[in-house]
Amino acid sequence: MRNYTEINAKAITNWINAEGGWEWNKPVTPEICEKARKGEWDVLLSPTRPVPKDWFLPFKNTKILGLASGGGQQMPIFALQGADCTVMDITEAQLENERMVSKREGYDINIVKGDMTKPFPFTDGQFDLIFHPVSNCYIEDVHHVWRECYRVLRPGGVLISGMDNGMGYIFEDPCSLTVSPLPYNPLKNPTQMANLNPEEESIQFSHTFDDQIGGQLKAGFVLTAAYEDYDNDADMHEILKTIPAFWATRAVKEKGTK
Repeated sequence: MRNYTEINAKAITNWINAEGGWEWNKPVTPEICEKARKGEWDVLLSPTRPVPKDWFLPFKNTKILGLASGGGQQMPIFALQGADCTVMDITEAQLENERMVSKREGYDINIVKGDMTKPFPFTDGQFDLIFHPVSNCYIEDVHHVWRECYRVLRPGGVLISGMDNGMGYIFEDPCSLTVSPLPYNPLKNPTQMANLNPEEESIQFSHTFDDQIGGQLKAGFVLTAAYEDYDNDADMHEILKTIPAFWATRAVKEKGTK
């Protein structure tokens, strides 16, 4: 089998090209960009709940890495308020939206095609803030991501992350509540892999609290804020719509650390 991250990039491309497209590939409109220039904005880490504005640093000249944050949704908001933005994503169609919006709105952005499972192609302490929306469900080892985030942030830098808490992987069919055991890892569970069409559904992974929250702490971060969010899948069973399926965290690399 090909590298699973390449399969996931192909699956996401298929979602984007399907009728109706993909929610996380719909770029911001000129109207939204004009409001952002005036300081009127919201961004999402998870499906429905905007990130509190006090989680961010002042944008002017702040070096921001949008980690797996392509699609032309969040980076334009930051860049139009004076941030120095870099976006890294594995899916070319996501990066193409970043190019399109930056050209349309007249700002510069550093665009990097990269795989989160590999060492990040950045120097130590290169960024002031990392914006990492829900996406580490597409990779097996989240501890690597937290370590690399810690490395490329400067002391005092901020990591803002959205994460699937695993709830969405308990049910094979969210319409009928068919139960699936956790952890969800098709690379290690032949039954889970057999139930997948990888290039249509992607190869995803559930991660524990220990991995998601404990992993950030183990990497050296200090958590300063958090919240939960809900899924917005219209086809989901009504019961599941009442159960939080996502976490969002704000973490800091303390000053005086390397």
